[in-house]
Amino acid sequence: MTAETDRPTADSRKNLRAPLIIQKVLIEGDRPAFFGYTKSISKSGMFIATTNMIQPGEQVKLEFQLPAPLKGIVRCLCEVVWKRPHGTHLPFEPGIGIKFVDLPIEISDKLDEWIKQQL
Repeated sequence: MTAETDRPTADSRKNLRAPLIIQKVLIEGDRPAFFGYTKSISKSGMFIATTNMIQPGEQVKLEFQLPAPLKGIVRCLCEVVWKRPHGTHLPFEPGIGIKFVDLPIEISDKLDEWIKQQL
């Protein structure tokens, strides 16, 4: 296999050198806020490292800062697609995988271009 075939595709998640802080998640019901760190991101979703689990299928309104050098705060509706509870998948961190439901196309395009530049 060559180095060229080993490279991830542009829509693969990009592991971040410095985690992004998930500033705010608005959840309908009894949990008004949620905090965690995202360790990887793509134009379609992200992994959030957290011990405050949200159930798969639940939708949340998420707010986060774009990775540098991109600028701006993103607010969008997301859906939890999977969760990894603490201690069940060592050595991996507990957390949730989310997909963006209504991420604006211009933000999705910016993330996709940023990921391509990181390869």
